[in-house]
Amino acid sequence: MSGSQDFSIDARNASTLVYINGLLVARNDAKISIFDGGFVVGDGVWEGVRLHKGTLLFLDQHLERLYWGAARIQLEIGLDRKQLIDALDRTLAANRMQDGVHIRLMVTRGEKTALNQDPRNALGTATVIIVAEFKVPDPSLATRGLKLYTTSIRCSPANMFDMRLNSHSRLNLISALLEAINAGADEALMLDPNGYVSSCNATNFFCVRNGEVLTSSGEFCFHGVTRANVIQLCRQNDIKIRLSNFDQSDTYDAEEAFVTGTFGGITPVSEIDGRRFKTELPGPVTQRLRSLYETLKDSQVLVTR
Repeated sequence: MSGSQDFSIDARNASTLVYINGLLVARNDAKISIFDGGFVVGDGVWEGVRLHKGTLLFLDQHLERLYWGAARIQLEIGLDRKQLIDALDRTLAANRMQDGVHIRLMVTRGEKTALNQDPRNALGTATVIIVAEFKVPDPSLATRGLKLYTTSIRCSPANMFDMRLNSHSRLNLISALLEAINAGADEALMLDPNGYVSSCNATNFFCVRNGEVLTSSGEFCFHGVTRANVIQLCRQNDIKIRLSNFDQSDTYDAEEAFVTGTFGGITPVSEIDGRRFKTELPGPVTQRLRSLYETLKDSQVLVTR
């Protein structure tokens, strides 16, 4: 397997406990009903969060996005922020986790009376699941980079399927990834409805052209926490950055490119549509941002403590 979410198998995960609706159960015993709305129609929202040196990184931003997404689909989580943070802490403590952990926090509309998409058939209690795993990005990606392929699958506008919503429904993104894999790439580069570069299937895309960092306007891409942090880092450290519409051809002329995401942080790109970047990976701008991002992560630890 390759991609920005590539990781090595960690034997410790076999004995971890999973949080399901207030209970901590063995990984192999973690089950939900086949009538759950998340299973039936992907009706739910989720967050990925990293545990770094005892701190849940950028937790406020992640929870803000989770509750915003739940409100958008009129899903009542049933836990306030403090209760949800307590559930996260309880799960981590039970698994004796302190560092190098990736958490998937999932909320669905819960069990339903019938196997259809109508939310009125939900019994009224959301399903809340927390899966914490010992998982770190493959370090070789920093010098190997990702191969991207521009897929025919487009990012969609908010009035069709809002890319900013961290929905359990990911079939359009999986279709894009499959197209990229079949083309020999690691991830899909996706355009917006107007043909401008938008994002990848699981990450947000940036490139460096004439010394300036380019990324999409944000209208059709993921509402990424790491993306927002990188944009802020550029602005705070006199790194020229432009959020705007740009063409696929602009990526071919770029000196560097990278993608961002909660799990991988900042991952260099080695080629797009078979065109390799000449710069040794990670490129100078990418490397500077990676260093700044590591410092930002550590500052979260100091603030929390």
